[in-house]
Amino acid sequence: MSLQDLTNGLFELIGSIFVWINIYKIHQDKIVKGIYWPFSIFFAVWGLWNLYYYPFLDQWLSFWAGLVMAVGNIIWVIMAYYYMKGRK
Repeated sequence: MSLQDLTNGLFELIGSIFVWINIYKIHQDKIVKGIYWPFSIFFAVWGLWNLYYYPFLDQWLSFWAGLVMAVGNIIWVIMAYYYMKGRK
């Protein structure tokens, strides 16, 4: 494992912790307020790109940590859509 993979993987892992905290909070609150949700869609798509790209760089820690983050971002976007739809 390279230093670059370790560094990037740790950033991905720490970021995924924050994403999963957001999932917990949106589930608790059942409301989306004060969030520009297209921002989250962008990062969900970027996360999917990373899952394609990291293996080419042979960065497997980044891949697995990115998988945790990408799944979390996708779940958050789905939940945000669900709770925003329920407000109307």
